[in-house]
Formats: sequence, structure tokens, C-alpha cells
Amino acid sequence: MTEKRKNQKTETRFSVFRFLGFSVFLMVLSGCAVKFAQRSSWDIQQIQTLSEQLEQFRTLAQLKSEEAQSLRQAKSMLDQRLSSPDISVGFDERGLIVRVLDTVLFDSGKAKLRKEAYAVLEQVASVLNKEAVDQPIAVEGHTDNEPIKHSGWKDNWELSLARARSVLTYLVQERRVAPARVSTVGYGEYRPIASNETPEGRRANRRVEIVVLPRGTTVQGPADSREAARGASAYRK
Repeated sequence: MTEKRKNQKTETRFSVFRFLGFSVFLMVLSGCAVKFAQRSSWDIQQIQTLSEQLEQFRTLAQLKSEEAQSLRQAKSMLDQRLSSPDISVGFDERGLIVRVLDTVLFDSGKAKLRKEAYAVLEQVASVLNKEAVDQPIAVEGHTDNEPIKHSGWKDNWELSLARARSVLTYLVQERRVAPARVSTVGYGEYRPIASNETPEGRRANRRVEIVVLPRGTTVQGPADSREAARGASAYRK
């Protein structure tokens, strides 16, 4: 057998081995994809929990040790005191966020606080005055994208700012949160956290967020923040 024929046979064997090896690799990869697709809802929930914890760690890592500990303690206390499914407490890049759906605080299309809202805001203020006493606070109003029709407001910006101001006024005048710590802003429909295509999404977007900011953050006066109407923050519980 000539040297040329020997080399051809050797190359053929290597080609077969490469093909078989690549086929096995694809089978393994496909199996992994199937297994991932078949993960249970509990597995997916665990992955989401880990993601939320990572976002919390990222936020706290940027703060001084004492400040980070204060925010952790504040979150723990708020979690214990605010048990409604319409209220959540979490972190994003801004700091510690208390997110309250509008139905907890207001009647439809209104900016006057409901009596039921007082107990919720009392609990929030108590924690702010104890565990986050030196932290600036921003009260943010948000709406869905449904146009204003019968409530008398000029637009959703105006409604969102009026609602934020109502919460701020209560915290300052009734719960003794220091006025120099607090600012308000109305984002209208422009900071959604869910799709406005569904009733559930629109309900989630109608909310007030009380944001505990890092120390040293400049507190600004009330604004409707039309110039800052860009996407939502990455919020993690």
C-alpha cells in the first residue's frame, strides 16, 4: 500500500471520529436544553430568588458598612410590618424601595389619601425615622398609560405628582419625617414596571414608590420629571 493511500485512510478515520464526536456533543447540548426547558416552577423561582439576592448585594456593596446594615435592617422590619400583596419592599440601583399600588392609597382618579392608607404610611414612617434617619427619601408617583378622561387632571403626569405630594405631606406633617430629607417627583406613565397591554400590567404600573436614597444624595423639590421619563429600574426584592 502506498504512503498516499495510507494517509487517505487515516484522514477518513479522523473525519469519522470528528463527526461522531460532534454528534455526541450536539446530543448532550440538546439534552441540557430539554432539561432546562423542563425545569419545574420551583427551580425557576429559586433562580429568580438568587437573581434578586444578587441585585441586593450589588446595591449594598456600594454603600458604607453602617449604611448598608441600616438598610438591611429597615428592609427586614418593613417586610414584617407590610404584609399586603399590594405592597413590596426591595432594592434597585437607587436604594431601598417601598412599592405601594395605588389602590392601597387612593380611590380611582383621586390624589387624596384613603383612610386605609394611614396605617401603611405610619409603618413606613416609623421605620424611616428609626432605621434610615439620615437617608434622603424620594416619593415617586406613577400611573398607567390610560388617558385622563373624567377625573379632572390635565394628564397622568399631573396626577402622579399630586399623589406623590399627598404621600409626602402625610409623612412630613403627620409622621414627622424631616422635610429636608424628602422630595417628590411624578413620572406619569413613563416608568412602567409591567406591560400596559393587560389589566394586570396597568394595575402594577399605578403605584407610589418611597425610595430610601444613599446618604449624600441631593434632595430636590417637587417636579413632574418630564425630562427624565426613561425606562424602569431593575427592581429586586
